[in-house]
Amino acid sequence: MAEVTVKQLAEMVGVSVDRLLEQMKEAGISGKNDVAEVSESERQTLLNHLKRSHGEDAADGEPKKITLKRKTTSQLKVAGSSGKKKTVNVEVRKKRTYVKRSEVEGGDEQAESVDEAALEAQKAEELRLEEERKQKEAEEKAAREAVEKAEKERESKQEQSREQEEVDVQRKQKEADEAARLKREEEAEARRRKAEAESEARFKAQEQAKKKEPASQDNNRRGKGKNNRNDNRRGGKISRNRGKNGRPLSNKPNEHGFKEPTTQQVIDVSVPESITVAELAKKMNVKAAEVIKVMFGMGAMATINQVIDQETGMLVVEEMGHTPIALQENAVEEALMESIQAMQGERESRAPVVTVMGHVDHGKTSLLDFIRSSRVASGESGGITQHIGAYHVETDNGMVTFLDTPGHAAFTAMRARGASVTDIVILVVAADDGVMPQTEEAVQHAKAAGVPLVVAVNKIDKEQADPDRVKNELAALDVIPEEWGGENQFVNVSAKTGQGIDELLDAVLLQSEILELTAVPNAPAQGVVVESRLDKGRGPVATVLIQNGTLEKGDIVLAGLHYGRIRAMLDENGKPIHGAGPAIPVEIQGLDGTPNAGDEFTVVSSEKKAREIALFRQGKYRDVKLARQQKSKLENLFANMQAGDVKTFNIVLKTDVRGSLEALTHALEDLSTDEVKVNIVSGGVGGIAETDANLAVTASALMVGFNVRADQQARQVMEREGIELRYYSVIYDIIDDVKQAMGGLLSPEYREEIVGIAEVRDVFKAPKIGLVAGCMVIEGTVFRNKRIRVLRDNVVIYEGELESLRRFKDNVNEVRQGMECGIGVKNYNDVKVGDQIEVFDTVEVQRTL
Repeated sequence: MAEVTVKQLAEMVGVSVDRLLEQMKEAGISGKNDVAEVSESERQTLLNHLKRSHGEDAADGEPKKITLKRKTTSQLKVAGSSGKKKTVNVEVRKKRTYVKRSEVEGGDEQAESVDEAALEAQKAEELRLEEERKQKEAEEKAAREAVEKAEKERESKQEQSREQEEVDVQRKQKEADEAARLKREEEAEARRRKAEAESEARFKAQEQAKKKEPASQDNNRRGKGKNNRNDNRRGGKISRNRGKNGRPLSNKPNEHGFKEPTTQQVIDVSVPESITVAELAKKMNVKAAEVIKVMFGMGAMATINQVIDQETGMLVVEEMGHTPIALQENAVEEALMESIQAMQGERESRAPVVTVMGHVDHGKTSLLDFIRSSRVASGESGGITQHIGAYHVETDNGMVTFLDTPGHAAFTAMRARGASVTDIVILVVAADDGVMPQTEEAVQHAKAAGVPLVVAVNKIDKEQADPDRVKNELAALDVIPEEWGGENQFVNVSAKTGQGIDELLDAVLLQSEILELTAVPNAPAQGVVVESRLDKGRGPVATVLIQNGTLEKGDIVLAGLHYGRIRAMLDENGKPIHGAGPAIPVEIQGLDGTPNAGDEFTVVSSEKKAREIALFRQGKYRDVKLARQQKSKLENLFANMQAGDVKTFNIVLKTDVRGSLEALTHALEDLSTDEVKVNIVSGGVGGIAETDANLAVTASALMVGFNVRADQQARQVMEREGIELRYYSVIYDIIDDVKQAMGGLLSPEYREEIVGIAEVRDVFKAPKIGLVAGCMVIEGTVFRNKRIRVLRDNVVIYEGELESLRRFKDNVNEVRQGMECGIGVKNYNDVKVGDQIEVFDTVEVQRTL
């Protein structure tokens, strides 16, 4: 073998050069460096040395003993002095030496003694390690018990503190209620006493008047009793304490007359968000004039038909001595739901609602077309479904309702709504294409809605069909076939030849039996709006899916923000019908507008209630829409930040190429600070579509387009919802605008700026003003309305305001540099000659990134 250097030999054996030189020196080979050559004999000498050091005889090459080392590391959590848990690393090292049995048996007595001593030492080592292990376990157990005990004590103290706070709050509330009750009783008692005193005074006055009248007048009064009675009736009341012919019934006052209640009747008055004065008076059982009088005393002019807000109404109720109760914001909605629940009957089984999902051109509509035995796809534009259609089909095994959702990417939001109202999803996957991007989206929508999947492997009649590939790709998405131990049924079908259609319907009905779908037919109808449009000749038309109850012609329907009486009802074939039960899609006419797809509809008892709830919802929707519009404006982000609403700057970003998207995403996210965070809600390549606009509406985000433009549908959504859209062609322009917006979101800084300095030359007293300092303005301008500091030897001794600033005998607002003036310092009389009066102003400085 050729000679090698020390460095090459170190690389061959896998050790460092320094370690190899040290071993060679121990073997007796010295005077070597990393470039020195190593001969064959030197290598053999080094090898023998290494064998002897490892317990191996150089002669026979067999090891006589071997030493094993083991090191284990574990972690222990213990409580520190501050009460927080900390982690401690515990390391245990073990070392054992094993001697060859032949060497032990063939050795002499000295070797045997050495072996026995080694065994005893080994046993002692094992005992010591066992003791250390037990001690470590005891320490860990004690530490765990201490931590658990401290945690229990802390939780017990927190529970006691919460209970004590609740008791204190209840006690204070009880005391406040008792004080209010006592106050109301005292006020009622005072009013009662006042009324009794007035009644007693009137009675005494009447008695005195009767004593002064002559007897003849009394006789004439008796003779004219009938006329007096008629006159009294015409006056609106009968004379107190007198019966027929005007004779007194009793000498006691109010013996059989009306007695005023001794205590005021306090009632609970429910106050909605808005109410008229007349309605509020009716709730309190008083005249509207009294309510107007009370409001006039409170400083508010009102008429009987004026609408007042909830806060004003509650103040009026309290002022009149009653207890106001504020109706909750959704009280109208809750009352509607309670009335519907009260009219529920017995539940019966219903047909399943099935949604057909899948990728574009995988045969969804063709599959449904074969099931319905009519051409549905022929009426669609370009073979792509443009809207959500609902159809119910009578099969040999029962009725099934189908929702045909579009598979095109532009209708992702509509497909999501379709998955949220359905019972079962049929996932159509082409056997020749396999799983595509929108197939994955359909699986995600179905899982998010918690809807079971039935997979229809379509186009099985093609030569390129590979159903096993479809199963493998869907299994990667956690859609496992039943034959593989999963829960999803896979059916091979062909929408062209009709192969497997019956098996697919059987699988759907089997899944519906497992779900045990039920509904209440004898109840007011409830359901979901599938789609709506404005027909030129018929007005607003809505396709609805009935989920519960029975919908009949003439019912009053509340759908989202709109309501109306059903004038006409058609099935999916356009034929008029008079009623429809659960799981039946119908087309209705008569609403006052077009509700949104996905809105819930309900049949209500009266048109008045439907109008009330619709107006309430429109008001809420208007408030939410205005708030969202203001929130998404780039110019209003600073105002929202001051209100505490915005701490995250949301952006929806669309670019022309992937490289620009990645560069802009990193650049914008790097602008985030501790106070303001830039959040890229969504980023993509291509034009701005309607889904991007809807996402910007949901997230209250700024829509940014880089070298791309928005289509007509997206522009309409952004104009309607008030979302701001900005186009850019230079990356740095986007970064600069976002920096400026975030600079407005940062909290401003305040900096003091010295505007003038005056030096005190003389001090004298004025009779009305007090101590006045005669000064010379040596720098800047002294203003009367700004704050000042008094400096003595460049040390601030007072900070305050000017009381007066005069130039000769005139009061002035400012004195410029080089001019003399008289200054009176407010609430300070210790100004001396040589002091300096420093005038400063606080300036707000906008922070930048």
